[in-house]
Amino acid sequence: MSKIFVVVIGVTILLGSCQNPPKAVTADTTEAKTVYNAATGTNFKADIAQTKIEFIGTKPTGKHHGIIGIKEGSLTVAGTDINVGRFVIDLNTLRTDDQDSSGNARLGGHLRSPDFFDVPQFDTAIFEITSVVKLVDKQILLQDATHTVTGNLILKGISKNISFPAHINMQEAIITADANFNIDRKQWGLGEAATLKDKLISPIVNINVHLVANK
Repeated sequence: MSKIFVVVIGVTILLGSCQNPPKAVTADTTEAKTVYNAATGTNFKADIAQTKIEFIGTKPTGKHHGIIGIKEGSLTVAGTDINVGRFVIDLNTLRTDDQDSSGNARLGGHLRSPDFFDVPQFDTAIFEITSVVKLVDKQILLQDATHTVTGNLILKGISKNISFPAHINMQEAIITADANFNIDRKQWGLGEAATLKDKLISPIVNINVHLVANK
């Protein structure tokens, strides 16, 4: 069997096994925008026990699922409008959960290293809302979306404004919100200095957010 034929077979198998990122809306990403503080409104505090951020990263041989918690967060509501929101994401809680304990510990440690999140230097990330508007176009992947959320995501000291659909349920004493979207991690320098093996990881990361906030 010729070497060329072996190489062709190897490439075919590799491409055939490629794991694509989950199908979701890709968040619009622009330069950071000004945050306007509302003068009045009702404050809702994030329930850190119930609020979570899940992520899925993919590579040619498969994918990995992880979870990150938040440190604190709040929303300010005037009438039926969310005017202000700010959340501190606790990167020390970052963990993966799709392998055995040693595999999860190894991958989690690598993601917290300077190659990716650089948690020793940047142990928190920030998401600060710049606008929340009712959704008009329903022809999107998140079928039950009700609003478009826009805000500055600050990771490793880099601030980019992202916009994505979300399903928001506002009641008198509680607000819940769910969103699922994709981002390009390289916009925040995640994995830019990683090894050649890491560079095979897709730059597109799927983000799934579940928020609970109480009055």
